[in-house]
Order: sequence, then C-alpha cells, then structure tokens
Amino acid sequence: MKSMLKIAVQMDPLENININGDSTFALMLEAQARGYELFVYSVDTLSLCSNSNSKKITARGKNVTVQRIQGNHAQFGEEKTVVLNDFDVLLMRQDPPFDMGYITATHLLEQIHGIGKDKVFVVNNPASVRNAPEKIFATLWPQIMPPTLITRDIIAIREFRAEYKDIIIKPLYGNGGIGVFRIREDDENLNSLLEMQFAASREPLMIQRYEPAVRKGDKRVILVDGEPIGAINRVPQKGDLRSNMHVGGVAVKVELTQRDKEICKIIGPTLKQQGLIFVGIDVLGDYLTEINVTSPTGLQELDRFNQINSAAMIWDVINSYVR
Repeated sequence: MKSMLKIAVQMDPLENININGDSTFALMLEAQARGYELFVYSVDTLSLCSNSNSKKITARGKNVTVQRIQGNHAQFGEEKTVVLNDFDVLLMRQDPPFDMGYITATHLLEQIHGIGKDKVFVVNNPASVRNAPEKIFATLWPQIMPPTLITRDIIAIREFRAEYKDIIIKPLYGNGGIGVFRIREDDENLNSLLEMQFAASREPLMIQRYEPAVRKGDKRVILVDGEPIGAINRVPQKGDLRSNMHVGGVAVKVELTQRDKEICKIIGPTLKQQGLIFVGIDVLGDYLTEINVTSPTGLQELDRFNQINSAAMIWDVINSYVR
C-alpha cells in the first residue's frame, strides 16, 4: 500500500466553503495530516483530449494546503493543467444539481476510474453515482420507504393525493431542500404548483406521503463502505417543514436506532458492491427517503457529537482499496 498518495479533489470553489461544516474540507485535512499531496480543481476545467495516438483526461487547478483558520484556510500553488490518470485517488465532491454537466463528468471519470497503471481511484465510483440518482436509487427498497410516486402525470399525482391526503412534492433532482412543498388534502394550490413546476422543467417530480415524524427531525446516517458509523438529526426551524442544514435545519446529537441499523443492513451490501464508499442516507421516522451519493455532508457535525474522526474512517477504507 502506498504511504504517500496524490489526491485530486473535484469540488466547488474551496475559497467559499464553511470550514466548520464542510465534509470535503474534513477529508482534505485528514489527507494532509497523513502526508498526502492535495490538488483541487473545478469540474468546469475537466477535459477529455484524444487523437489517433493517445487519450487523456485533464483538469486545470492548483496544489493546495489547508488549515482550520477561518479566512485563511487554503494556500494555493500556481495554476496548472494535470493529467488525472497520474493521481492515486480522486474525490468527486462538487455539489449537485444532478444535471447533464454532472452526468458528463461521471462519463469522463469512469474512463479512468480504477486501480493500477493509468488509473485513478474515484470516490464515489462515477458510474455508480450516475446510475444512482439519490431519490430514485432509494426506490430499489420500497419496503423501507414511505408511499412514493415519481411522475409528470398530473392525473396520477391527483390520485396519489386522493389516496394519501397529505403529501410532499419535491424536484426529483433537487438538493438542499430547495423546491419542497407540502400539499394537504384541502390545499387549492396543487394545480398551480404543478403547472409552475412543469413549465420550468421537463423532469418528473417525486411525491411522497407526508410523515409527521419530520417535526422531530430528519436523520442523516453516514455509511462508510456499506457500514453505518453514526448519525445526526436535523431539526427544521419553526414554520418550515424542511430540515436540510442548507435552509436552516439545526443538527443535534442522536443515536442509531434498531430501525436505522435494519435499514443500513438492507442497503449496505449494494452500496459496497457498487463502490459507493461515502454515503449519507436520510431517515424519517421508520422510513428511508433518500440515498445521497454525490456529495454527502455531515462529517464534521458527526465528529463533534461523537468525538470520532469520520474522515479518518473513510481514508482507511480508501487505503484498503488503493494497493
């Protein structure tokens, strides 16, 4: 196993992150503490260059050192273009939306993902990320989900509300709680909401039965290589049904319940098999609602509550693969 790894990090601008909440920053700090070399770049600089003699995947970015000092948390080297095949590990950590730009990046990285000569170990596996849209992926296990509908069919949505009375409507490929609506049985805004959504996008919506347990919080369970390492509870602000921390949800300490462990035992083997090493699932009461594989969050909150080093657990697993 290599003791000195070259790490490429594909992410949104490092300059703009919250160093006390960003999971990518925690992973970078731990990598640096282990003596690994860090290079950071934006997905917008990702390129495939090919001709009759060769093909390579490149990116333009900078070497970086990081420190937990607000306002001075990153020191960059000179900008340069690198061949990503020359790295040992690549962290694919840019935030959604899960759009064609995101999907294209997975196609490019899939061509170089692997272990050995001219390969870079991508976390998470880009083909699996592409094939596991976070809301759709969870529907592989309907026995642990609330009643769910994915469609653009307005009649089907009306019938779903008629059956379950109180429903949640959300963008199928959205993130961070943006565009999530609760529609009760007597709410007269359903048709207008659907007209607005479908005028803005050709994508289907996800509709689920409203679960009152959301008032007690939406649990984020972190799994590493298919095994749960802990959870945080995200409690919505008063007057808001959304618990996402992007929109003001507050993280509080919580223990894994027996039901949480059952859910992880059901889905864990598939996550491991598909190379989804760092995953955050959302559990509402007794139900799985989403499986986050693109850019999961929650490591720093989990560490503060449980006095662990979750980034170290992730790097230990990555090291076990990179031999």
